[in-house]
Amino acid sequence: MDDRVATLKLIALDREGLEVISAHTQNTCVKRSDMAWLPRQHRFVVAGMRYDWVGAKTGPAERVASILRFDRVLKVSHLGLERLDSEATLNLLAVTFEKTDPPAGMIILAFAGELVRLEVECVEVELRDMGLRLPAEACPGHALTDTSAV
Repeated sequence: MDDRVATLKLIALDREGLEVISAHTQNTCVKRSDMAWLPRQHRFVVAGMRYDWVGAKTGPAERVASILRFDRVLKVSHLGLERLDSEATLNLLAVTFEKTDPPAGMIILAFAGELVRLEVECVEVELRDMGLRLPAEACPGHALTDTSAV
């Protein structure tokens, strides 16, 4: 791994922190089979290849293997995933939080064409890079643009 590349680790405990994580995970490619609901642990985990927005400003466009972990999850529901093969690749567009009975609420993972809704006691989310980096390619639902002009 290149020494100039920082490994990202972010923790969010409120809506504002989740907005930062959402910005870093925009256009993450996720296989349907790489999402796991662990009800006994009250945890939902998403593994994917995150587009490195920060690194693309000064170096090559890359994707980095990352884990997005949601804790204190009470229930998981989804819209659109049942029609997809387990190896289908999804494009994560945004992660948002809507309060229901503060601090409880709903975390919404918006994919291109699909949604996952997590009922949570509170916001407790971690984004962690796992180190593997690959040249960025387009993800379904979104073509990459030339970032060198930005």
